[in-house]
Amino acid sequence: MFDSLSEKIQQAFKKLTGRGKLSEKDIDAALREIRMSLLEADVNYKVAKNFLTDVRERAMDSDIFHSLTPGQTMIKIVYEALSDLLGGTAAQINTGSTSPFVIMVAGVQGSGKTTSAAKLALHFKNKGKRVMVAACDTKRAAAVSQLEVLLKSIDVPMYSAQGLEPAEVASNACKEAKLQAREILIIDTAGRQHVDEALMQEIAAIYEAAKPHETLFVVDSMMGQQAVSSAEAFGQAIDISGFILTKADSDARGGAALSVAYITGKPIKFAATGEKLSDFEIFHPDRIASRILGMGDMATLIEKAQASFDEEAALAMAEKLEKNTFNLQDYLEQLDQISEMGSLEEIIKSIPGANKMGPIEADEREIARTKAIIQSMTMKERENPQILNASRKRRIAAGSGTKVSDVNQLIKGYDQMRKIIKQLSGKKGKRMNRLNLPFQL
Repeated sequence: MFDSLSEKIQQAFKKLTGRGKLSEKDIDAALREIRMSLLEADVNYKVAKNFLTDVRERAMDSDIFHSLTPGQTMIKIVYEALSDLLGGTAAQINTGSTSPFVIMVAGVQGSGKTTSAAKLALHFKNKGKRVMVAACDTKRAAAVSQLEVLLKSIDVPMYSAQGLEPAEVASNACKEAKLQAREILIIDTAGRQHVDEALMQEIAAIYEAAKPHETLFVVDSMMGQQAVSSAEAFGQAIDISGFILTKADSDARGGAALSVAYITGKPIKFAATGEKLSDFEIFHPDRIASRILGMGDMATLIEKAQASFDEEAALAMAEKLEKNTFNLQDYLEQLDQISEMGSLEEIIKSIPGANKMGPIEADEREIARTKAIIQSMTMKERENPQILNASRKRRIAAGSGTKVSDVNQLIKGYDQMRKIIKQLSGKKGKRMNRLNLPFQL
């Protein structure tokens, strides 16, 4: 989402980091470039102005002019200011002992609100909470069935009632959730435009009936400054406690994320990072600031790896690596787990210093081709690649829609990997897996 902004800000810093000493003129020149980058990213003008004023004041109050590494000091100042602009620290939802803890999800039409409600349900289910979702979007055709399909895929129950007003559905859902001892009740409301007075009255009635502990407004990253005006309009009808940022994996310019929290004073609490229901994470301002400045995000990468890896499986894999018994079936399982962590491009961007390596080709098709080749093998062939003769390779190539040369390339890469593993076995091999990260990373 912040690719263009990140690239331009990093270019501005390149002019500073190579110098042994900075002047006030140098800082002002860099800030002018950052200002243009922010405005091009559709950041609210007031937000951009206040941010740059904050950065300049911090720079003037620091010892940047006497620092041995003034460029790095300036990056640190901008990093801290960016973190503050995005909300400072991650705003966790503490459900406490209240049961059911009611979360209302609101948003404009097309922002991804219903999908966000399902993602939020999965998020809390994965934390061991008993979750129910109330379908209060009774206006849009097929809205209830859409939600039902999403919730069935994650085995979360839905409460709905035909012929009732949305506020009545919300009120009844609260009672039903209590009867079923549900710990979390998520209320999905109808998408609307803030200019629709009738629908705004409806959402106010739902709010009054459900008395939610949290009200999350869904912000589409593609909306830019319009997200701010929509959030402010909704805030006149209901008390918004935070935001869910959708399409955070898109090529949006990032203006919504950099503006909405600052202007409304409410934090972004979650970000939807993909189409799958599992592509949903807590919003960490400091990590986002780190990504924008090209400093990577190892904390999120490690969390994704740990979520994708079963501890026992990771220990078993570490033992295989140590004993050099790693085979193609293990390799396939590793590729599947890497895929669960997200796209290769996002994984690479999370590694500190990756931006300094220049453009890195992250061809997802290569992984798909590799998996297809291995899946076309029998289990015996996966466990004993040395038995792959010419006829077997022709069969595998035909079954995977590839060429024999592709199969040979995979086997060659696997053999090279085994040699590396053998060299790294012992103490070094054990250290490689201390974070339960996949070997290929």
